[in-house]
Amino acid sequence: MDLRRDVFQAIADPTRRAILLLVATQSMTAGAIASQFDSKRPTISKHLLILTECELLHREPIGREMYYHLNPNKMKEIANFIAPFQKLWDDRFNKLESVMKDYKRKA
Repeated sequence: MDLRRDVFQAIADPTRRAILLLVATQSMTAGAIASQFDSKRPTISKHLLILTECELLHREPIGREMYYHLNPNKMKEIANFIAPFQKLWDDRFNKLESVMKDYKRKA
């Protein structure tokens, strides 16, 4: 049975989102990532496992260390899913802004 995790469940956790932000700019080892949090290293390792299982992160051995890299293709999938909702809210806020401008002119 394939127990691959859902990407949206993975990004629902604030610690995992913070990890993604950390590795977005540079690859990091698990130790370097863990040092940025108050959580114990096994907890961060579990988060890294989840992010790797849902393919948001890739692991690459360099020397004796394992480096974690952001998978931009998987992030693009998330962005593509969210894009229609972003447009919907942008349209709603633009309409609200228009109504507010009209209201201020009339006041």
